[in-house]
Amino acid sequence: MTINKSRSNQKKNWVPTILIAIALTYLALVLYIPAANVFVQAFKNGVGPFLNNLTEPNFLHAAWLTVILAVVTVPVNTVFGLCAAWALTRKNFPGRAFVLSVIDLPFSISPVVAGLMIVLLYGRTGWFGAWLIEHDIKVVFALPGMILASAFVSMPFVAREVIPVLDELGKDQEEAAQTLGASGWQVFWRVTLPSIRWGLLYGVLLTNARAMGEFGAVSVVSGNIGGETQSLPLFIEDAYKQYQTEAAYSAAVILALLALVTLVLKDILEKKTGTSKKV
Repeated sequence: MTINKSRSNQKKNWVPTILIAIALTYLALVLYIPAANVFVQAFKNGVGPFLNNLTEPNFLHAAWLTVILAVVTVPVNTVFGLCAAWALTRKNFPGRAFVLSVIDLPFSISPVVAGLMIVLLYGRTGWFGAWLIEHDIKVVFALPGMILASAFVSMPFVAREVIPVLDELGKDQEEAAQTLGASGWQVFWRVTLPSIRWGLLYGVLLTNARAMGEFGAVSVVSGNIGGETQSLPLFIEDAYKQYQTEAAYSAAVILALLALVTLVLKDILEKKTGTSKKV
């Protein structure tokens, strides 16, 4: 019996090691090695060519356009997320479950389908196409369509991060402030906002990362025109297709560094909000 137990314990001790080895091998094949290859390819001819690729007009325009998308999209979705989270946690109204489902829609629908929806609505033959043409407003294959696509795919993050924080916070502090004579804005700025600031920043961070890295929806509505409607992810794809591999890898390094910064900030905010403990 003792021998059988010792063999059983030895087998159990091997199980975690095998599982960890499988996980690390999988991550190495799909993440670590490809990521390392991006940096190797970008710097294989030295730092000089890498920096030269970052001064090309099409790259600079794509980087600037990506920043514009984030600058417009993040504040809009932050305001929307705060309003939606507050309404869903502080008010009971018919259709609440439906609103939650709509907010989660970008998680379940393909970004390409989202881009196609925008084309069908705002394209020349779309529902609003005739009115837009009449008033000389261009949405599809222009910056407004790209902003709409980026806003749609990054819509849920702020709301989904703030809702659990507001639920955990409860209404006691807000009701106490109102009882003492505070107005609605005073309650929000002095009680609610300080309590949800870390969850809000976490949602803003994820929104920014998704807006700057989105490819599918933006590709459909932009037309992918170099120097005009090409964001950084689209520039990478187009440069690689045109056999400008060094330029593509150089731009990919910039996005990878942005992702690395996002991961570091994400880890910090998770510790602040206690998300890692809950998981």
